[in-house]
Amino acid sequence: MAVDARRIAILGAGQIGESLLAGLLSSGWRQPNEIVVTGRRPERIGELAERYGVDATLSNPEAVARAGVVVIAVKPQDFDVLLGEIGGVLTPEQTVLSVAAAIPTAAIEQRVAPGVPVVRAMPNAPATVHEGVAGVCPGAHADDAHLVVAEDVLAHVGSVVRVPERYMDAVTAVSGSGPAYFALLAEAMIEAGILLGLSREITTQLVVQTMLGTARLLRDEQMHPVELREAVTSPGGTTIRAIRELERAGVRAAFLNAIQAAMERSRELADGEA
Repeated sequence: MAVDARRIAILGAGQIGESLLAGLLSSGWRQPNEIVVTGRRPERIGELAERYGVDATLSNPEAVARAGVVVIAVKPQDFDVLLGEIGGVLTPEQTVLSVAAAIPTAAIEQRVAPGVPVVRAMPNAPATVHEGVAGVCPGAHADDAHLVVAEDVLAHVGSVVRVPERYMDAVTAVSGSGPAYFALLAEAMIEAGILLGLSREITTQLVVQTMLGTARLLRDEQMHPVELREAVTSPGGTTIRAIRELERAGVRAAFLNAIQAAMERSRELADGEA
């Protein structure tokens, strides 16, 4: 059966899979009849078909058959079963884009037909609101054209950066796990505001909007973090007093250690350690 370059199969209808689906359709880059999505439960695929107007099926081999791009969006623990179903169906005319955490391209290439191009990506949770960022790297059979295809898919839910595969564990530690770090910071700041007498509702609004505005300054105005911190920190003022306490508590070192630990855990998972 001939491959349709515009047809995209999204295998796995979880959070990231549905985010990609929604992003591709809302941007107009693909039409509903050009996308097929798979799931494990009939009620789930029925829900997706009704909500987005796309083809939805329980059969992964059926979804893969004509797709130019095959997005693997299942959880790592479901990977072996999935590749057992589709490995022999894939052809070198297709591009496989894996967004499954900690699965190296070589592990996929060993389970699919020879010569199939594989691109690995690590998107993060903000992809669900089209503000994510993903690191991508090519496998042994993927060239620049395959990377461009993968980047086109991911660009509809955020930005994309290319990195050598040896740095994908670092990408996982910094941006993949990153939303949890910011959420922990937000939680601590909200608790502090409540301690100071503000209501939870007001404190949450203050903290969340401050985080969003700060991110916009760093991204859109291209301010360096040091530049922004210094702009807010006046001599002898409130901010420098707070910064001193954070430095005394070793917050900077804690972040360095935490992110390194996340990278090491990503490597352990890639090596198959439970």
